[in-house]
Amino acid sequence: MIVSRLRAEESIEVEDGHGCSPHSIACAIQAGASRIGLGPANAAAGTGDVARFIDHTLLKPEATRAEIDKLCEEAKRYEFASVCVNPTWVKDCSFALYGSPVKVCTVVGFPLGATLPDVKAFEARRAIFDGATEIDMVINIGALKSGDDDLVIRDIRSVVDASHESCAIVKVILETALLSDEEKVRACKLSKSAGADFVKTSTGFSKGGATVADIALMRQAVGSEMGVKAAGGVKDLSAAREMIAAGATRLGASAGVKIIQEAQGFAPSRISTGGAQSTSY
Repeated sequence: MIVSRLRAEESIEVEDGHGCSPHSIACAIQAGASRIGLGPANAAAGTGDVARFIDHTLLKPEATRAEIDKLCEEAKRYEFASVCVNPTWVKDCSFALYGSPVKVCTVVGFPLGATLPDVKAFEARRAIFDGATEIDMVINIGALKSGDDDLVIRDIRSVVDASHESCAIVKVILETALLSDEEKVRACKLSKSAGADFVKTSTGFSKGGATVADIALMRQAVGSEMGVKAAGGVKDLSAAREMIAAGATRLGASAGVKIIQEAQGFAPSRISTGGAQSTSY
């Protein structure tokens, strides 16, 4: 459940198709809600709705301050759900986006997921201190594939606890290209048990990204109570709509501007690639 858009009458709209957990309700009240409206966000996305699904993403290691500034300007212009950046840029983005509805999302344990639970928890707390309100953490892939479910759930819960104490949400990156279908389902169920808010397909740094089949499988595994984020290779409007139709409630994309311009009817030759031109995450 994502709390978004404080309306003029001080109500909060709840989006992204999640169930109504006590944590989410508490955060909505803390944000100033006098009313909470619930509604599915996974309806077919129209031209004006696609932007609210997109985490406008720039995670390449060589990203410059000028590129980050451009990313934030584009996010404000097109009203994307968030910008997703490496932790070093969180404070800059928080200042750049102050007063806008665009959230600041960052990554933890990225891109391998092989750091220790307490380190990931510290990363999350520091990022939240700097202004992040969404945390995308990489699961301990080796532990999952070894069948060490206790370590996996402890790893996820460490970040969930650190994030939820400040009403930040957590998306768990599974790196689906490295997993069997059984492992994907198990990872989804462990993420749900640990209290995460989303499951997410990919970092964009492995051998594959999001697929429609994986989104459908993940949606089936978590039900309607969690968000599902498609990331890695969502490069155009057609792919975005396919992922949403399969059950995605968020899209991680460096091609966000291109997707929105396609939705607005621009011809391919006129479409800008936006702030992160080289790689889709």
